[in-house]
Amino acid sequence: MIRLSGRLRSSLIIGGQGIRARKLRTFLSMISLFLGVLAVVVVQAGEEIANRALLADIEMSQGKDGTRQMYLDPKGDTVSTALEVLAGRSDAVAMTSVRAIIGEPGVKPVNEGGGPVDQPGGGRNYTCDDTGCRELPGDDSPSGQAVELQLVGLSGDVRAFRPFRVESGRWLEFDGAPSLAPRLVLNKKAAEAFARYRVPAEMRLDGAAVNATPRFLGVVEDGGYSPAAYVWTEELENWLPAGGSGASSDRGGPGLQVMMAPTAHEVEHTLRARLVAAGTPEERIHVNTVNSLERRSNELRLIGLIFLGMAALVLLIGVAGILNVGLATVGERVEEFALRRAVGTPRLLLAGIVLAETLLTGLLTAAAAIGVSVVGLRLAATVFGSRFPALQEVAFPWQAGVAGVVAGLVAGVLGGLVPALRAARIPIATVMRA
Repeated sequence: MIRLSGRLRSSLIIGGQGIRARKLRTFLSMISLFLGVLAVVVVQAGEEIANRALLADIEMSQGKDGTRQMYLDPKGDTVSTALEVLAGRSDAVAMTSVRAIIGEPGVKPVNEGGGPVDQPGGGRNYTCDDTGCRELPGDDSPSGQAVELQLVGLSGDVRAFRPFRVESGRWLEFDGAPSLAPRLVLNKKAAEAFARYRVPAEMRLDGAAVNATPRFLGVVEDGGYSPAAYVWTEELENWLPAGGSGASSDRGGPGLQVMMAPTAHEVEHTLRARLVAAGTPEERIHVNTVNSLERRSNELRLIGLIFLGMAALVLLIGVAGILNVGLATVGERVEEFALRRAVGTPRLLLAGIVLAETLLTGLLTAAAAIGVSVVGLRLAATVFGSRFPALQEVAFPWQAGVAGVVAGLVAGVLGGLVPALRAARIPIATVMRA
């Protein structure tokens, strides 16, 4: 072991001396290898960043992986029972919804049906029950300045399960006394609608006897495609009749949704028992686990393998370049290697000297490629961060750095193996002919 360690140290020292003695040739070898290693690093970094961005979008719209979701029909005492069980808890949140129209009273909204305002024609309202879904008759009111959206009532901070990005303003507060003027946080689609249409601050809710005057606190990115707003459930209930905070189920809304942490088994058991005791049939309590990453991982892996294969082809070109330079270097150093053999240098050490040069060249190239990638990622985040939110506060993936080092070492071995074997086979008699 000590003898092998000494030979390894000697190989590295002599290999480093060879690199310093032939700076130009080493630089040319690095140039031929740089693009290949850089391609591997960029592909790996791009795959990791795309994976994170896709997962972030899925988490905003569906929830983090592992989150337990319970869907309920908000009829009878379902809403009040769920809110009572989940009151003050941070490991579970109840989400109810109701249709809201903000703007001029007694007029048809510009996006009837609650669709995006930039898509003409609007949407259609449906009602669903045990017999199926059917379209509701349209609104015969005159057109006016009003925007229809889905108003989502939250019992607590849903960002523990769906990590919304606050674009401006601030998020909801779930402590203190509820305000009589509902405090709303808009999603980006709703914010775009109110930026396009100047409407009065008057909100009509399905099932409410009087209109409310909302206050906008901020704007979030929630991954949604239609206008929506979020409000504390206790403030929403001030304007709805008892048990009415889930009224949108009568117009095709999602009803009552409960999101629970994977470890909230006690909450799930208690909520299920209380709901059954309140009259909810057991077969209508549906619970599933968010598992988006597993469903998308195969697709992402296939795309990553395709680009990694293309990067490997570029890397092979670099390996061919370093192989060519290595063979030329060994040809020039035939007398030197023969003389070393004549004074007792083992063949294994000669091969190690040549292989050490290519390995060090590969590591230097990998370091340069990783450095360029880090700088390029920071520059891209600075220049394009405002247009592409996925680049904001993005960190260089350590997996890409590891891939770059591995690519540099593999290229060094492949490019230096043949020259190393040729150097080890140089006969001692060559020094006589020299």
